[in-house]
Amino acid sequence: MANKSLGDNRTRTSVSIFIVAGLCCFFYLLGSWQRSGVGKGDSIALAVTKSGENCNILPNLNFETRHGGQAGSIDDSGTEVKKFKPCRPRYTDHTPCQDQKRAMHFPRENMIYRERHCPPPEKKLHCLIPAPKGYVTPFPWPKSRDYVPYANAPYKSLTVEKAIQNWIQYEGNVFRFPGGGTQFPQGADKYIDQLASVIPIQNGTVRTALDTGCGVASWGAYLWKRNVIAMSFAPRDSHEAQVQFALERGVPAVIGVLGTVKMPYPSRAFDMAHCSRCLIPWGAADGILMMEVDRVLRPGGYWVLSGPPINWKTNYKAWQRPMEDLQEEQRKIEEIAKLLCWEKKSEKGETAIWQKRMDADSCRSTQEDSEATLCKSTDPDDVWYNKMETCITPSKGNGDDEGLRPFPERLFAVPPRIANGLVSGVSVEAYLEDSKKWKKHVSAYKKSNKLIDTGRYRNIMDMNSGLGGFAAALQSPKLWVMNVMPTIAEKNTLGVIYERGLIGIYHDWCEAFSTYPRTYDLIHANGLFSLYKDRCDFEDILLEMDRILRPEGAVILRDDVDVLIKVKKIIGGMRWDFKLMDHEDGPLVPVKILVAVKQYWTVEDNNSTSTR
Repeated sequence: MANKSLGDNRTRTSVSIFIVAGLCCFFYLLGSWQRSGVGKGDSIALAVTKSGENCNILPNLNFETRHGGQAGSIDDSGTEVKKFKPCRPRYTDHTPCQDQKRAMHFPRENMIYRERHCPPPEKKLHCLIPAPKGYVTPFPWPKSRDYVPYANAPYKSLTVEKAIQNWIQYEGNVFRFPGGGTQFPQGADKYIDQLASVIPIQNGTVRTALDTGCGVASWGAYLWKRNVIAMSFAPRDSHEAQVQFALERGVPAVIGVLGTVKMPYPSRAFDMAHCSRCLIPWGAADGILMMEVDRVLRPGGYWVLSGPPINWKTNYKAWQRPMEDLQEEQRKIEEIAKLLCWEKKSEKGETAIWQKRMDADSCRSTQEDSEATLCKSTDPDDVWYNKMETCITPSKGNGDDEGLRPFPERLFAVPPRIANGLVSGVSVEAYLEDSKKWKKHVSAYKKSNKLIDTGRYRNIMDMNSGLGGFAAALQSPKLWVMNVMPTIAEKNTLGVIYERGLIGIYHDWCEAFSTYPRTYDLIHANGLFSLYKDRCDFEDILLEMDRILRPEGAVILRDDVDVLIKVKKIIGGMRWDFKLMDHEDGPLVPVKILVAVKQYWTVEDNNSTSTR
């Protein structure tokens, strides 16, 4: 009996070993098959909420993740999904931190009332912002540059106020944008040609531009075909919806103002800054506003001022301003420009162009009786809600702008800030590896969502942009990416992003973004919810994403699985269709991908609205 039992045990042991070995081989082959891209389940990202001519995404969605608990078993079955109701129709164009009524409670001097003033937590809306009646998907670029559906931004005041300046015209069910502006009624193209006779716009030297007081952003819209990307801003003021029009046209823009707070951009970011009759008092307050432009202007960069007070001798009567006032205003501007070591390159008609010297620091040191006061701050990029100062930001120690490559070469070249070791913890090797990684991630995104390369998504946002690898891998004339650098990010790399020829902005996602509702076609976030999990409520972040996302817009979230399970529970009540998917490297990777599409609905579909 003993010998028989021993034989049985040996037989069972042999069988067990065979089964284990067989399973190991099976899962190895399964993993290899999955990574190869043949696995159908991993290649399906999302389905469009309404069938139509752009339905190029595979429709047979499986909303169940293939994560089998290897990264930790999470049971959320006991939590009831909270259903979010639509907000009332009056909130269709709600901008929480630029609310018109709240603004009236703040001082008007220095444009303080037009700055960001966000509501306290108890005043935040916890409902879904509805689209207006008749809302439609914007036209694809470049048609969107010239036409915007009236239903998307139904405001006609600018068609009357700016009629003779060729800003915007109302034609049937669309707005038409002829490309004119206050200083270029004959069109932005001819105006840019004039600037290009002085500024090397065509050779890739000038890539990033800042348009202060942009109107409907026609300057930025027409720079695009010259491979220049402009960050445009204007306040939400009596010129109703000017920034909204810019974004509906597919032009990068944010709500903003030059008041008392530093601009949310890094130092030495822009190759060119521009003001076309922007009504900014450049010579006031000892030149503090010009000093702020100098902070964000790269050495060798250009500043363009078009309109009053330039050529005041000829135009003072047309401008209906005293000749003496205009003369003094230009004198102050010229004086401050000299203090900043900006060299005047041209003055023709009502347009003047200055260039910031490459050796601005040494220039100031040789000036006799220089009244320049250098800023004492050790971090010129620490700007979030910080007040402007009447001082000049030193250029030394922030990188070697002479080593900056022309665009598009600079997109993947090693940025000077990294090459010079100025970004702690980011080596040249780490930067190159990050670029390689994001090319792989974006390639996987494109396989899942075949609309990414078609022009369907023009305005794209990366909510936690890192080194800008996502935007660089996506680079295309059909789209642009707003790279957002969270103010709580471990590494401040927004300056690196600008050195790659991309644009971006600082922001704290515990607050609303400075834009109108429905202004982005696709939103991407890598590790954002892990970053903010101890800082603010996921619900607030997701409702803000819903506010700025267009109906039928897409979302891609990449984060740890336990975090995404919590996110998934919230968006279950948000009128999004979604799916939680494995990492492209397989189910054993604890990072997962959540893809979603916002459903189409408007104020007409509000059967049950919020009481707010």
